[in-house]
Amino acid sequence: MAGLLLTLCVAGCNSKTETSQTQDQKPAAADSTSKPVEENRKKTILFFGNSLTAGYGLDPAEAFPALVGEKAKTAGFDYQVVNAGVSGETTAGGKSRISWVLNKPVDVFVLELGANDGLRGIPLDDSKKNLQAILDTVKLKSPQAQIVIAGMHIPPNLGPDYSGQFYRIFIDLSRKNKAALIPFLLDDVAGIPKLNQADGIHPTAEGHKIVAENVWKVLEPVLQKQQL
Repeated sequence: MAGLLLTLCVAGCNSKTETSQTQDQKPAAADSTSKPVEENRKKTILFFGNSLTAGYGLDPAEAFPALVGEKAKTAGFDYQVVNAGVSGETTAGGKSRISWVLNKPVDVFVLELGANDGLRGIPLDDSKKNLQAILDTVKLKSPQAQIVIAGMHIPPNLGPDYSGQFYRIFIDLSRKNKAALIPFLLDDVAGIPKLNQADGIHPTAEGHKIVAENVWKVLEPVLQKQQL
């Protein structure tokens, strides 16, 4: 999977590239026949989410973004996959880091955030506004990007009204932003002990395989559309 999965460094990364040029060296003349950099760059799918995207407790190669990348490659789609998942991330946290995550153009943006808001009982209006702010930033920085939103259900601990309205957020955002919707990211995984780690929340490697299938069902038509 070398070269296919690019995992973003969230903290503690510090790299420098130093270049020097002697007086005898001159910049190479531009090739008038070469294509613009934008046309030559490899297309990118960026997964922006929390611990589910990051693959909590697993090797990044076992997390669903990497598995989806393999499916895309097998299907003949030439995309690089960027895993921008951060464990514990809330919609507010995502809103604060989205600008620097999008330091380069992306072609498909998969938004997987909100579950931690729901588990903490954060006001629904706040979560919805944060998610919309993230999508607005995507549209501004990568207007060509196709957006995919991962729907999420939460346990009814805070009451059926809260949990029902929570899920409605993803439907409303997908319609407002003309985005593809994954109905429920953890479909056929949530609540099944053998497919989840000991905490009962994070999928095992086998669980991530099913999550990847859930994502691929929605993502494949998006990639096909981009090829037209």
